[in-house]
Formats: sequence, structure tokens, C-alpha cells
Amino acid sequence: MEEAYYNCLRCKNRRVRLLTTDGKHYVGTVVDVDYNNVYLRPDRGVVKTSAFYPNPYAADILTLSLFTLLAIALI
Repeated sequence: MEEAYYNCLRCKNRRVRLLTTDGKHYVGTVVDVDYNNVYLRPDRGVVKTSAFYPNPYAADILTLSLFTLLAIALI
């Protein structure tokens, strides 16, 4: 999981495509990363997420667990 953290950290403020272990993919901009999650602003669509992300724009942020990430690619 440490590798996923550092890969996501290098992609902060950049547009990426994320693939999760359950086969879902997401496209958007990485706005933040912590040791458990990556916070992604999707390119489109309305996202409802947890109120745990301390940001007034949290409704626009998708929270994904680093544990579920399979791949991240810059696009």
C-alpha cells in the first residue's frame, strides 16, 4: 500500500485514470492523498461522498481507498 500512496502522491493536481480491484475505473484530478485514501475530483458527474474530507467542495470529491487501487495512470 505504501507504493500506491507514493504513486498517487506524485500524481497530485494531475489528471489521472484509476483502476480498482473490482474492475471500476475513474477519470479525474487527484486533489489530495493520505495514507489510506486518494481524493479524486471526477471529470464529470455528481459525486456523493463522506463528510470526513474537510473541504467545502467535498460533494465534488470521490474518496477511494488506496487498498482497492490496482493501477493509476497519468492522462
